[in-house]
Amino acid sequence: MTLEELYNTILSRKKEMPEGSYVASLFRDGDDRIIQKVGEEAVEVVIAAKNESKDRLISEAADLTFHLLVLLASKGLKLSDILSELKKRQK
Repeated sequence: MTLEELYNTILSRKKEMPEGSYVASLFRDGDDRIIQKVGEEAVEVVIAAKNESKDRLISEAADLTFHLLVLLASKGLKLSDILSELKKRQK
């Protein structure tokens, strides 16, 4: 799965809001909950990077990436917006 495919799945869940969907539940809970999850996952990445195995770091980085994509979708931003910004920073 690519990040684009995952992002598109998140957008689909946002639009359809299916019952039982974790992503839909985040959107129902609102931006504050999504932002909280990004913060929690960021802290867990830092802890894993400092104190835990590579497998744990990979797992936590995946969680952070997922929740960051949910936040971007919530704010109406696209992956291309982030990639454009990164491209501007290339030297």
